[in-house]
Amino acid sequence: MTQSELLSDAIALLKDLIATPSISREEDAAAQVFENQLKAYELKYERKGNNIWCLSPKWEEGKPTLLLNAHIDTVKPVASWTRNPFEPTLEDDILYGLGSNDCGGGLVTLLQVYRYFQEHESPYNLIYLASAEEEVSGANGISCVLPLLPKIDVAIVGEPTNMQPAVAEKGLMVIDMTSHGKSGHAARNEGVNAIYEMLEDLTWIRNYQFKKESEFLGATKMTVTMINAGTQHNVIPDECKAVIDVRTNEYYKNEFLFEFLRKHLHSDVKARSFRLHSSHIDINHPLIQKCISMGKKPFGSPTLSDQALMPFPSFKMGPGESSRSHSANEFIRISEMQRAIEEYIQLIGLSS
Repeated sequence: MTQSELLSDAIALLKDLIATPSISREEDAAAQVFENQLKAYELKYERKGNNIWCLSPKWEEGKPTLLLNAHIDTVKPVASWTRNPFEPTLEDDILYGLGSNDCGGGLVTLLQVYRYFQEHESPYNLIYLASAEEEVSGANGISCVLPLLPKIDVAIVGEPTNMQPAVAEKGLMVIDMTSHGKSGHAARNEGVNAIYEMLEDLTWIRNYQFKKESEFLGATKMTVTMINAGTQHNVIPDECKAVIDVRTNEYYKNEFLFEFLRKHLHSDVKARSFRLHSSHIDINHPLIQKCISMGKKPFGSPTLSDQALMPFPSFKMGPGESSRSHSANEFIRISEMQRAIEEYIQLIGLSS
């Protein structure tokens, strides 16, 4: 297979996937499209739910294992689309459609690169995984597949990064905070106002700065993004609820931060999950050093991906731009996909 043929196959598959709605937790039809294509390629695969993966038939003991991963699901289309989000439209170099950029381009180009290395040598044993429920960090996504795979040494996640290596990614922890008061009649200044009970905590969250800053991710940040209290204008609220969005760098584990916040806040706090940790890979890892030798610039990514659920070194690198994700009239450039295939092959191959 030539790289031109691989690109043609990637475009055709991406068009089929765009035309098949695959909103998170509703990926069944798209996963079937993907499975049918693997059969047509005569690739051996396994499937659990809507996750599909392939292990290289050229497996060699002693080689490190490289996971090639991208997700099959999309967000719901926003209301401001002026095109049909499920109609793949190719205009010159641009392919429009929901999921084309996030992360259809990475999904289909990494698959073609996996196919390429069925005929060519690589220093890695390769696993290709098309995962589900990435956009919602769902339990039926990558986390249910990883225990079924051989030991993985490193992963490339095909999120849109303009083919630059994101060597670190911020983690996420969402915390529900509740303060309590006592209801009463506002006109008689009765009761204890739960809003006022939370004010000190809100001020502390706004002003506190974590000391350990990351070279690629900067500081860990907390932001109060939602607040709700009261039932009507003349009743002192007896409960105030707020939501804290916490974005962590690699120096702070979610569990540690939660205990730290619990000790410093007067309000009750409850974490929705601890599982979405910050992730990073050593800048001296051979794949990152090879990226640098190819003229690429490592950076830190503020957006979350399935990397957060990977207990091994990983980095994001894929065609497209992160700024196009989750936006109206989403698109990927064919030239970006072509470049991705070329550069993935150069990165993963034996040549220096």
